[in-house]
Amino acid sequence: MSANDVPGWRDAHVRDLAGALRARGHDVTVHHRRHAEDDELYLGDFVDELRTEWAGSLPDLVHAHFWRSGLAALLAAQPFGVPVVQSFHGFGQRVDVERLVGRQAALVLAGGEDELLDLTAANVPRPRIGLVARGVDVDLFHPYGRTAPRTALRRVVTVVDPLLDNGVADLVAALPRLPDVELVVAGARAGDVDRLGRWARKLGVEDRVQLIGPVAREDLPALLRSADVVACVPSRPSWDALPLEAMACGVPVIATAVGGLTDAVIDGVTGVLVPPRDLKRLVRTLRLVLDDTTLRTACGIAAVDRVHARHTWPDVATGMERLYRGLLDPPAPAQRRRSGRAEAGTGEVARS
Repeated sequence: MSANDVPGWRDAHVRDLAGALRARGHDVTVHHRRHAEDDELYLGDFVDELRTEWAGSLPDLVHAHFWRSGLAALLAAQPFGVPVVQSFHGFGQRVDVERLVGRQAALVLAGGEDELLDLTAANVPRPRIGLVARGVDVDLFHPYGRTAPRTALRRVVTVVDPLLDNGVADLVAALPRLPDVELVVAGARAGDVDRLGRWARKLGVEDRVQLIGPVAREDLPALLRSADVVACVPSRPSWDALPLEAMACGVPVIATAVGGLTDAVIDGVTGVLVPPRDLKRLVRTLRLVLDDTTLRTACGIAAVDRVHARHTWPDVATGMERLYRGLLDPPAPAQRRRSGRAEAGTGEVARS
């Protein structure tokens, strides 16, 4: 289940996971409902729709993505006793609701160690938390293929997620100290474009900032391959597919050391991590990576290797299937060892 108001990597993640599970022989139905202005109306309508459908065809389990669909899934599944698996994809958007959903779900999936710690801090029982890697469509995102046109300037690319703090203003602020660098920002909404445009003009770098708006998913690999560096520098923890998609394209990533980014980017191996909101360090790191062709090449090679070793959808689906089966068919409890004590319910005494 997915319930979000912004298309993009969220929709792609649910779609790709469903496809990978179907390829393993599972029957998967995706329920998706756009977010409405009235949360209560949205939730009630969605729950009613789900209950009506499940009354005629009961699923073995429900996997909800993000907190809104998690709450709807728990309410809809309650009369049927169907277990709910929950993925938040970054804990902390609505902590009060997330804490409730996390405690009620049969299984909560964390995308990395950082999210796992957040869940346990919210008193989600550790035995009900599973770790699962994020997935990347390596048939779409790979180092070979079309590259978007570019200028002679060195290129930094970032993709804005309207629901997250993306740190793009910091990247614009770095440009005055990087005179031979251009910044390409994809995905910004109209309001963000206006705000970033004014910021770039104020700093005198508007001629080196390209605000290109939404990019079709099939065109995104070409844009990423055109970059010397892909930057993902939010100031708060977030879950974003951009670093892994860039890594799959063989492009080094500069990311802030927050949230799931510390799991995605291996510092000094597949990219470089920087502290959030540290403009001087960000400028130095961008200059270091942009000036060192050997470092960029080595990081790009290692990035592709890591994605193929850990983040392909067939591998992610295999791990997900194992967690599902553990929930539906839990192992039998280990048989107690006999001791010299009488067992409950019998008058026999075990002999050693």
